[in-house]
Amino acid sequence: LRGEDIAAWEKDKKEVWGYVKVLEYIDKLGEKGVDTITEDMILEIHRLNTHGILHDSEAGHYRTVQVAVVNGLGRVTFQPPEAAQVSSLMNGFIAWLNSQEAKEAYPVLVSGIAHYEFVRIHPFVDGNGRTARALATLILYLRGFDTKRFFALDDYYNEDCNRYYAALQTVDPRTIDITQWLEYFTEGVAVSMGRVKQAILDLSVDRRIKEQRGQIYLNDRQMKILKYLQTNPRITISEIQKMFDISRDTANRVLKPLLENTLVKKIGKGRAIYYVLV
Repeated sequence: LRGEDIAAWEKDKKEVWGYVKVLEYIDKLGEKGVDTITEDMILEIHRLNTHGILHDSEAGHYRTVQVAVVNGLGRVTFQPPEAAQVSSLMNGFIAWLNSQEAKEAYPVLVSGIAHYEFVRIHPFVDGNGRTARALATLILYLRGFDTKRFFALDDYYNEDCNRYYAALQTVDPRTIDITQWLEYFTEGVAVSMGRVKQAILDLSVDRRIKEQRGQIYLNDRQMKILKYLQTNPRITISEIQKMFDISRDTANRVLKPLLENTLVKKIGKGRAIYYVLV
């Protein structure tokens, strides 16, 4: 707290830095037009994710020891395959990722299946979850979910880790029915993509304001009106009233700076008046 690093904070910083490096790596693969996922790519994603956290002999290398997944009470909740099986299991996994079957399937489902199978194999001593989510992001990115680094699954799943792990554990190893997991996973993709859309709209509004009028101050209500008009052709005073639960006079005051700065303009007369982006 006096300029000194605490061990846990140091690890968190390294994880964040690794996360940034992984997203940059995924972006570069997309720019190269890569359409095949290789073992080297997966190992590099893990190495970037765990650099400075794991020993060099473990970062970017398959595990050589048996591991177990334990809960907060120290109880074993999952026993991954033996270390001797990891290499062959990963070879089969990567072959499926690049198979015609996987390429013809819906990308979100392929990404969700890959995420689960990777975690099931648990090929590394640590960092399997982060690497699985990065791999899922890579699959979506290479299959057309080109969001220029806005899109990453970690944000959604990290918000409720208990639900994330609970969803993984809904899979019955006897039947390999992953329906519940895929429902949860696809929900995460949908929420994440919604956030991407909102981030792009926010940037679009900011850019419009700066290009037209330089740096000006707008309050939250005025920003919300501009964002609304990014996806809707028009807005009326009545709609602004309902949007914020305010009086007609207040709605007109909220709108006034947008008109004065020529960010929106009035169309029509009398009761038919509405407002559009300039």
